[in-house]
Amino acid sequence: MTEYKYGVDFLTLIVGRKYKKEILKFLFDSRCHLIDVVYAKGTVKSEFFRDMVGLVPEEKKIMITGLIAGNLSGQLLDQLITKFDFNKPNTGIAFIVPVDKLSV
Repeated sequence: MTEYKYGVDFLTLIVGRKYKKEILKFLFDSRCHLIDVVYAKGTVKSEFFRDMVGLVPEEKKIMITGLIAGNLSGQLLDQLITKFDFNKPNTGIAFIVPVDKLSV
């Protein structure tokens, strides 16, 4: 886990829509700012996925983006694993990019 002592990080989460309210509350409580929610649909075909591993993915997704202080990013990612099981398959995807690494 990389922690940045200064700066701002751009957070991206992709998770099932049924977790929207819970995830947004968590992000607000974690001091995320400029949060944006986009409704999306997963691209994995249910039949293919079911045949491969015996699971059916939730096709209705949300993509959440926001800004968080760089020194809080590592802690936020750790909490996504412990509180929302992001380390397990078919639960969610989260990643952070330092804003100083983004270009216009």
